Amino acid sequence: MTGQPNTADSQPRLHQHGREIQAFGTVRQLPVALAYEARLYSCERLNRVLADTRILHALYKKYHWLMRGHTFYQLHLLLDKHADEQLELVDMLAERVQTLGGVAVGDPRHVAELTRVPRPPDGVEEVPGMLSRLLETHETILTDAHDAAARVAEAGDDGSNDLLVSNVIRTNELQAWFIAEHLVDTPAVRA
Repeated sequence: MTGQPNTADSQPRLHQHGREIQAFGTVRQLPVALAYEARLYSCERLNRVLADTRILHALYKKYHWLMRGHTFYQLHLLLDKHADEQLELVDMLAERVQTLGGVAVGDPRHVAELTRVPRPPDGVEEVPGMLSRLLETHETILTDAHDAAARVAEAGDDGSNDLLVSNVIRTNELQAWFIAEHLVDTPAVRA
């Protein structure tokens, strides 16, 4: 039967498993004009910031869904905006690790092993508790990002330093400011 397509050729080959071709915590040689040790160290530090940033993104989404009270609408929108900005940072951090020849932390279970952010309750916290938890997570990330930025710069990794300073630090500082202002106890109508 000439001219008839062979449907076996278009059948997906399901249930395949590949061998691991690069272990987490290693770097491949790429022509990026950085020493192996510098790239290895940068990937380690970036992956730590990445893990915490993925947790922060998840917290923003969770609290966006669970927001309550008279400022529900404003906080609901703000937290979603911040979640989107954190998701952009996740992608930038992961792509920088890959650019350096490393392996970006990807699986949420692996993220949970690497993060230093304490796990929140599974249920709904009061609004001030949610906002305070976001601020504490920002501070954790900022502390690590400041230290990492200085150390990767010493090693000559200007690209990772720029990402940490221009994107991670500036975004987290701005978001922390916006969240902190929601915890100021000030009258809304009378002075």
